[in-house]
Amino acid sequence: MGAETMRAITVRGGAGPAEALEIREVPVPEPGEGEILVKVAGAGVNRPDILQRLGHYPPPPGAPDTLGLEIAGEVVRAAGRWREGDRVAALLGGGGYAEYARVDARHALPVPEGLDMKEAAALPETVFTVWANVFEHGALKAGETLMVHGATSGIGVTAIQMGRAAGARVIATARGAAKAQAARELGADLAVDVTAQDFGEAAKGFGGVDVVLDMVGGPYFGPNLAALKTGGRIVYIASQGGATIEVPVFRLMAKRAVVTGSTLRPRDADEKARLAAEVERVVWPWVAAGLVKAVVDRTFPLAQAAEAHALLESGGHVGKVVLVP
Repeated sequence: MGAETMRAITVRGGAGPAEALEIREVPVPEPGEGEILVKVAGAGVNRPDILQRLGHYPPPPGAPDTLGLEIAGEVVRAAGRWREGDRVAALLGGGGYAEYARVDARHALPVPEGLDMKEAAALPETVFTVWANVFEHGALKAGETLMVHGATSGIGVTAIQMGRAAGARVIATARGAAKAQAARELGADLAVDVTAQDFGEAAKGFGGVDVVLDMVGGPYFGPNLAALKTGGRIVYIASQGGATIEVPVFRLMAKRAVVTGSTLRPRDADEKARLAAEVERVVWPWVAAGLVKAVVDRTFPLAQAAEAHALLESGGHVGKVVLVP
């Protein structure tokens, strides 16, 4: 490739997306040892991008300041097992909101057959997150019951499908009847509109829960624990409703419950490479078989990143929002 500059979205200060995000010409990144350069065809928009825009989630050392944690595109500079022209989907530490991105070759996966680039760009961040938290930390097994909060978020739609693909029953919670219906259509065995029903009581009536994937935090802990079976696990990946929980220790002990959680972006490169290998081994066959599908709500041109952020912040989406350079 001969281009020396590219368009990318930069953060220039300010809390609102229209004030903070602008498109600029910047140098094309130079891949280091073991890195590929990818011409970006699609970049997923995720809530950590919003947190970074607000100044709450700085990139890890060595990662670009440019937003964007997942992409799909074509390899234009080869490394590792990849050759020029290969179609890849990749997890990034940053830099996805751009026309080109450098990627650790170990963090890229082949685009599954049958998926276009926009769909492929919607998968890495959510699939890696769900695999690490639901299946590794939460140890979900076939025959168990998974409860997914925020069921129509990018994480939620992926967790529902991955839980079902693994042979688990899935309870999904969402705000509003329309979103609960969308969760049912994605495969949830029970979908609860939390504006009209106590999800803890509904889950207990369904037989209880083995694993909870929670991105809400504080106010959901009590109902989560009430719904949990003995030996159950609650896994936190965000705290959108409150970062502090009150733990009734004796109830926790009585249920022999495990409360855990994790973040993905700060993990080191070797750990992300390990996760990538597991995702390719276990989850990518589910994608190829149509058991896990990329759910893309809307796409926006790269220059409209502010509008994409506004949609994500409004909660008016089902699935992923993707930028197309």
